[in-house]
Amino acid sequence: MSSLVRTEPLRGEPPLMVPGDPYSVVVLLRGYAEPEGGDGAVRADGSVTLVLPHAWDAASNHREPLPGDGGAKTSLEEAACGPILVDTGGPWAREALLGALAGQGVSPRDVTLVVGTHGHSDHIGNLGLFPEAALLVSHDFCLPGGLYLPHRLDEECPLRLGPGLEVWATPGHGGQRDVSLVVAGTALGTVVVAGDVFERVGDEDSWQALSEDPVAQERSRKRVLGAADVVVPGHGAPFRVVREASQPET
Repeated sequence: MSSLVRTEPLRGEPPLMVPGDPYSVVVLLRGYAEPEGGDGAVRADGSVTLVLPHAWDAASNHREPLPGDGGAKTSLEEAACGPILVDTGGPWAREALLGALAGQGVSPRDVTLVVGTHGHSDHIGNLGLFPEAALLVSHDFCLPGGLYLPHRLDEECPLRLGPGLEVWATPGHGGQRDVSLVVAGTALGTVVVAGDVFERVGDEDSWQALSEDPVAQERSRKRVLGAADVVVPGHGAPFRVVREASQPET
């Protein structure tokens, strides 16, 4: 028996908390993309999401420098022991981002890893706020100070950050180097922070026009829908993925 997939918005205004163990997900800022004027201009900003390890405590946070001598795998796992930020919004959202982090008891210095889903300015425009964090932007991984470490991320080989926490290669929107963060074990199941693999719920007839590689993005979208219970898209409200068993013909 096959299953049918439909999507529906997840109700609630940011900050939207999805508790979990070992990781909770907080959608800090909801992305948007709104036409402005009659010449095709769009005013936009990307969603910003915080992933908090259950064991992390700001009051007892003592950060040690990441040495990098254990390679990318070890460094990624160590960086994921603290708050993880997925995308940073555009530079015009600086104050909103700082306020949203403070509302969760997190300062920029607390953030240990920033994941940039792709290199567009509305998604990585505030990297400068996090000089002490490790950075995984698209497929480039570096430690504070600019030490870049090689890794094997591709569509067949995700990067494991911790129990139920992975970075997937999800190419298409920005070419071959888009990534998504997958968080299993939350109260709503598996949450995928997907960048612009999905612009928003109900974008089936519009995402192609913004894609650098529609064939790859279609593949990435199917993969995400097959795994996610909740998707955080790049420019809209988080949405649920609902699977319904289809009835066999009689």
